Amino acid sequence: MSVERALFALGGTMVIITSLLALFHHPYWTWVTLFLGFNCLQSSFTNFCPPRWAMERFGMKSEAALALQKD
Repeated sequence: MSVERALFALGGTMVIITSLLALFHHPYWTWVTLFLGFNCLQSSFTNFCPPRWAMERFGMKSEAALALQKD
C-alpha cells in the first residue's frame, strides 16, 4: 500500500469514527473531525502532513517510488 492510499484510508477512518462518537457519545467529538479537515486543507497548500511523515519514516513508499520500482 502506498503512502497516498494509506492517508486516504486513515483520514476516512478517523472521520467515520469521530462522526459516530459525536453522534452517540458527545457532540464535542466534532472538533476532532474539524481538526482533520483543517489538517487536510493546510496539507494541500504547504505539503506538510504529520501522518505522511510518520508513514514514510516507518518505510512506506509513495506512488511515485512504487512506480519507479516496478520498471
